Amino acid sequence: MADKDDTFASDAMQPFRALFDVQGETMREMFARSLPGSAAARPGEDGATAGLFGSMIGPGDMAEWAKAGTQLQQMWLEFAALQTTRAADKATQDANLFDPAQWLTISQGMLKQLPVDAFSAPTRLAQESLQLWQNVLGRYLDKPSGEDAPELPREDRRFADPAWREHPAFALLHQTYLMLTEYFQQSVKAMGGLDKEKRKQLEFAVSALAEAMSPDNFLLTNPVVMKRTIETRGQNLVRGMQHLIADLKRGQLTHTDTDAFTLGENLAATPGKVVHETPLYQLVQYSPSTKDVFEVPLVIFPPWINRFYILDLTPKKSFIKWAVDQGLTVFVVSWKSADESMADIVWDDYIRAQIGAIDHVRERLRVPHVHTIGYCVAGTTLAATLAILARRGEADKVKSATFFTAQVDFEKSGELRHFIDDSQLEMIGQLSPKGYLDGRYLAATFNALRGKDLIWNYVVNNYLLGEDYPAFDLLHWNGDVTNLPARWHNDYLRDLYRDNKLVVPDALSADGTPIDLTKIETPCFIQAGREDHIAPAESVWRATEHFSGPVEFLLAGSGHIAGVVNPPAANKYQYWVGDSDAFSLEAYIESATEHPGSWWPHWLGWLERQDSARVPATGKRKPGGRGDSVIEDAPGRYVKTR
Repeated sequence: MADKDDTFASDAMQPFRALFDVQGETMREMFARSLPGSAAARPGEDGATAGLFGSMIGPGDMAEWAKAGTQLQQMWLEFAALQTTRAADKATQDANLFDPAQWLTISQGMLKQLPVDAFSAPTRLAQESLQLWQNVLGRYLDKPSGEDAPELPREDRRFADPAWREHPAFALLHQTYLMLTEYFQQSVKAMGGLDKEKRKQLEFAVSALAEAMSPDNFLLTNPVVMKRTIETRGQNLVRGMQHLIADLKRGQLTHTDTDAFTLGENLAATPGKVVHETPLYQLVQYSPSTKDVFEVPLVIFPPWINRFYILDLTPKKSFIKWAVDQGLTVFVVSWKSADESMADIVWDDYIRAQIGAIDHVRERLRVPHVHTIGYCVAGTTLAATLAILARRGEADKVKSATFFTAQVDFEKSGELRHFIDDSQLEMIGQLSPKGYLDGRYLAATFNALRGKDLIWNYVVNNYLLGEDYPAFDLLHWNGDVTNLPARWHNDYLRDLYRDNKLVVPDALSADGTPIDLTKIETPCFIQAGREDHIAPAESVWRATEHFSGPVEFLLAGSGHIAGVVNPPAANKYQYWVGDSDAFSLEAYIESATEHPGSWWPHWLGWLERQDSARVPATGKRKPGGRGDSVIEDAPGRYVKTR
């Protein structure tokens, strides 16, 4: 007998299944009419004008179609043979880390935890379906011959191509899908008897399922793909199969041309030297480009869940190069991607690493203090580091702290919380048998937060349409994943994201010292992205309520990456500056003034107000000069370790 939860999960999918079942007969008839010389054509029609694609197919094309079919079969057989030579467990693991369908499994698992009567009002759904069909079909029946396809009641950019409106079957297909998606989303909002977290999980699960079931993701329900397939005689599918097999081999969805960039040449190319190294990180110092430099150096702590060169993309986009050109002596920590040797690494180790880097720079340049930047998780850690230094009476080692999209209070931490209940934590633990979490899992997690844009869009473009990958530096960085120490990762998710202990004074300790954020009196600059879905602006704002020193808050346009990496020369986006003492983010926004372009110069002005003294760029301000022993050229080995 079927399990009740399994029955519910199956029932929840029935409207989508029914959508494709009902459309099946219509689509088969339509395709039959489309073939040249088809007997299904209406009286008086010939094969060339009977259907949507009939004029594209000729009798002489069969050899090309046969060739494409043979190519597809051969590629898949070769891939299958390769897979059989691998250990079954490794092959399974690699496939699971890549496979977008894993998010269907996660979503269905969330659905199973919900009441059996979660989705109700089937009568209303049936009524709305009938009304939609009458509405859409009526528009085509009433359309005078020769006029453009009629406007439809629901719009979505996935269905913007005119092909979705040119034939009533495809119009009805995607309009029915959009109606069903709205129905499920509204049902979640109206559902009673769910706590806040369960409701959020259900909203995410429904969205993930709806995105996966979109008719544009499938060959036979996407008219754009069908047209391309006929135009290219199937060669788009051959190219798409090549992309798919390559991704299956590497265990990761590809977003960009992997051969377009080389670290140290056209990415992470700002001149500098590795001046210090530990088993956990390398410290890179960049060569000055000005005669004089600010006396207080800048130490940047990027997140270890990604590569540091997000701040050193192409020269025109590089925050590091821009900062060097403004006269800052810039140091950046390049974290090592985790392997089996890092199985015992915990948060204390990253905090000690930040303190160690700060001390090394102070000693190297013989300065009493440094400016610091912490980005994302490294910003969260920087807050803990500042609190520990304050508790130890060493707060003066840091002149100022800047936080790029960093959270310390996780109550409003956004969509990532959907992956942090006990069942998800257990699953993550199972993915780390060697003491580290494969970075491809984390990449898939972030992709799932925007599945429409970062998963299914590429399934359509690269697998179905067979399009080549673009050369895009940001997407190259996004796919250049790092592994994470499993113990640190589990503690971070459990203690900070789930239990929100960092904002509870002395609830956490690191390196033998209790952590109390209210002891931080260091001047702080806090930047948030208005459209950030990883570290929502409302969550980042909460830091202003926990620090005791002077705080300046800035709200940047765009999100977690583009909101930070926005060079002045690009003249893009905007930022808002308001009352950082406001009682809420909403009040801050009401008080704020909008400014066009990059916020970097505004931040530099704030930094200069902390200390404007300058010194000649001599001695060890120039790494690798006479008498200065260095390890290697920037960007160093660690950032290239896979």
